[in-house]
Amino acid sequence: MTDTAWEPLRDLPRGTAGLERAARALRQASSRHTSVYLYGLEGETLVLRAFEGRPTDHTRIRVGEGVCGRAVASGGSQLVADVAGDPDYISCSLETRSECVVLIRRDGRVVGQIDIDSDVPDAFTPEDVIGLEKAADLLAPLL
Repeated sequence: MTDTAWEPLRDLPRGTAGLERAARALRQASSRHTSVYLYGLEGETLVLRAFEGRPTDHTRIRVGEGVCGRAVASGGSQLVADVAGDPDYISCSLETRSECVVLIRRDGRVVGQIDIDSDVPDAFTPEDVIGLEKAADLLAPLL
């Protein structure tokens, strides 16, 4: 993804409206993005703040649980090429085949994450992670 893909993430309003617009823009950035979930970190729990795509029952995820919680615990992005083969994967949808989780940091501290599901196996590349990390930098002020 090019840097211009993230233009819609610039100058978003704070609060829920900005996060909802961000989730929509992230989903529209690629046809491979089935669902986008934006979580804020509150203590030791990730809390769903906005999403675009399929709804999820996973509105609160403890650090260390699932791929999302693993990302925070490890301090790094997570690429899951085949969710069926990942023992930590918590299913949001039976159609999901791959997942990418990128941390959102402010002042060097994790404040949230971008979680993207895809119905396409092996949908995400290391280059996608680099692009999404740039998007995460733009979202940091919203969390």
